[in-house]
Amino acid sequence: MNWNTAQSWIGAMNTANYLGTSTWRLPTVIDTGTSGCNDAYTGTDCGYNVDLSTGEMAHMFYSTLGNVGYYNTSGVGPQAGWGLTNDGPFSNLQPYYYYWSGTTYAPNSSGAWLFNFGYGRQGDASKASAVYAWAVSPGDALVPVPGAVWMFGSALGVMGLVRRKMQTGTA
Repeated sequence: MNWNTAQSWIGAMNTANYLGTSTWRLPTVIDTGTSGCNDAYTGTDCGYNVDLSTGEMAHMFYSTLGNVGYYNTSGVGPQAGWGLTNDGPFSNLQPYYYYWSGTTYAPNSSGAWLFNFGYGRQGDASKASAVYAWAVSPGDALVPVPGAVWMFGSALGVMGLVRRKMQTGTA
C-alpha cells in the first residue's frame, strides 16, 4: 500500500479500537545529522547497520531479533548469515520488501522513511510507492498486514450491513 493508505489503515484501526487500543501507529524513524538520508554502512540514520536509536524497525531487526545486514560495517557484502534469519514470534514478515515508517522524509515531504527486513536497510521512498506496513502500539501487540487487511475489510462489511439494516428499519 502507499503511505497515505497505510495512514488510513492505522486510522481505521484506531477508530475501531482494534484489540482494545486506539494508539496504533506506524513505527518511527529519527532523522539525524543533516536533513535527509545520510547513507552509510554504519552508525547513521540511513543505509545498513544504522544507529539503532534512529529507527524502531532497525532496532527490531538488528538488536531484538539479532539479524545481520547484507553489508558489514566496512561496506563488504554479502556477509555470512545476512537477512531475516530470525523473525522471532512474528509471522508474515516479508523479508525482501520494505515497510513504511510513520515519519515523513524531511528534505521532501512527498517521501517517507522505510526499512527492508531482508537486507537490513533503512532508507526513504516516495509516499506513492507500494510498500508493506506494520502497525505498532505501546505494549506487546502487533498486527501483521495480511490479518489486518482482512480485519479492515470485515469491519467495512459489518458497518455496511449495520447501515443497511438501519436504513430498512430492521435492527
